[in-house]
Amino acid sequence: MSKLQLSDIRTDYKKASLNEKDVAKDPFEQFDKWFEEVLHSKVEEPTAMTLASVAGDGLPSARIVLLKKVSDGGFYFFTNYESRKGRELADNPHAALVFFWKELERQVRIQGTVSKASPEMSDSYFHSRPEGSQIGAWASPQSKVVASREVLEKKVQEMKVRFDREPLYRPPFWGGFRLEPRLIEFWQGRPSRLHDRIVYTKSDSQGWKMERLAP
Repeated sequence: MSKLQLSDIRTDYKKASLNEKDVAKDPFEQFDKWFEEVLHSKVEEPTAMTLASVAGDGLPSARIVLLKKVSDGGFYFFTNYESRKGRELADNPHAALVFFWKELERQVRIQGTVSKASPEMSDSYFHSRPEGSQIGAWASPQSKVVASREVLEKKVQEMKVRFDREPLYRPPFWGGFRLEPRLIEFWQGRPSRLHDRIVYTKSDSQGWKMERLAP
């Protein structure tokens, strides 16, 4: 068994820097720039992001979801509306996203307000998924307790039989969310923990304001 202490585990980041003169004035343009670099690098799961939501009792929860679209001033992901995150976002539409691309020593942190995507967008994305994933959306009572794996697999078989007989359409309890940001922070790892942090905050009257934060 390793005797390495957790306090001894550290990485000194040296790959890049982030300067106010080099970033775009619009945070979505800056995100597009970084995301293009992510897609052309060897980052695994480049669309994976942590979604944090808050329940009605004030307790936060977080999980990994996948970014599926960035457009119309928002970040889109899809899920079961009756899942824990779906219910929490319905009760409290304020949420946060975090991307961590360790291969590039970069992080993007986003805070904003969540609303449901249009039914047309949800339909379009649902039908772009593999058929097995579409069936799974119908079969899984996401975040609910199930007695066993066998119960879930039986439900999948029932859904397969059903949709052999009728067209496979999007469940009414499944669809997209759009997070409209009020804050977007770009973090670039630097040596000695003196990281670069550029934050954009949105004002209703002034638009986006860019500032540097201390690491």
